[in-house]
Amino acid sequence: GVEAIIAYVLGADNVTHARPHPEPVLMTLEKYGCRAEEAIVVEDVVTRTPNHLHFIEANTNEVTLQHLVNDCITPVFAKDNELTINHAAFIETIQEAAKDYFHGEIVDDAAIRVSHIIKGRIPEALHKPANQLLESDKTLYYERCAFSIDVPSIYQDIHGNRLNLSIVGVRAYNLQSLYTKKSPELFKLAIGFKNQVCCNMCIMTDGYKEDLRVSSTTELYKAALELFNNFNTAKQIHLMQQLGNTSMTEHQFCQILGKMRLYQCLGTGQQKRLPRMLLTDTQINSVAKAYINDENFGGTGGELNLWRFYGLLTGANKSSYIDSFLDRSLNASEIAMGISQALNNTSDTYKWFID
Repeated sequence: GVEAIIAYVLGADNVTHARPHPEPVLMTLEKYGCRAEEAIVVEDVVTRTPNHLHFIEANTNEVTLQHLVNDCITPVFAKDNELTINHAAFIETIQEAAKDYFHGEIVDDAAIRVSHIIKGRIPEALHKPANQLLESDKTLYYERCAFSIDVPSIYQDIHGNRLNLSIVGVRAYNLQSLYTKKSPELFKLAIGFKNQVCCNMCIMTDGYKEDLRVSSTTELYKAALELFNNFNTAKQIHLMQQLGNTSMTEHQFCQILGKMRLYQCLGTGQQKRLPRMLLTDTQINSVAKAYINDENFGGTGGELNLWRFYGLLTGANKSSYIDSFLDRSLNASEIAMGISQALNNTSDTYKWFID
């Protein structure tokens, strides 16, 4: 249970560490039934090279945690003026949970992306013309925020790509009604792997809470530990490795893209009879362009394995808005796994896309 996890991570200071990071995470994974040797490769020295790619792009901007703490106001629930859990508190809570759970591992600071700035002004500046406003007269906060916290000492090389364990959080005030009294607040939280070649996020079902509702940072902390505990590292690694064992022809790839475009035009009833496909037409076009131009996952004229196809899908998803980013990350995994099963005749669920 969550209480046992909390007791474990809070008691982690009693563990003797002969080396900086390997033992604690191995103990944690094996303690909760995950065969760590199948899922991770841990070395005494972890070499990290600066990566200027972003895990999400779209219309987002990079900000620091200090900016969120010092420069942004905190929205409130309108009916009772109760504070929300702001972006900075969300990030700090998840970062604390990650450092506690993965005690002894290398846990990077959060990479933070924001969008949809909400501007305001202090009461004393209500009647000033906009061109006369001083910086001290202005207020701001961001409607949407996403962050990624890497754990680079837990990683796996898959088909020539280094993947680090990564924790991703999303907060979007547009999904939460602030015009009522205070109620449980909605967050999205995921743990999975980030491909260091391209910063694409690989998220699967047991690593994603899409409807995490809490009323305090304490509840948020507990929910994060529960998610980390339930995440099956070995299973995700195995599934991603298996994608490289199945390939499609260029003709089949074009067939799938065509069906994905056709899916958008189907009626609601027809779509419900098929597995969900959340990528937009623009993103499907991006998959086609990347097939021609992407040096990591593209390739024309020959066969395309499902690992590279998965990379094309997760790359296209980086253009999603923050509030839909994690849902489409999961859906990219579902599509890649489903089409792999259809090509191998082990499941008919995604057969429509290749027929």
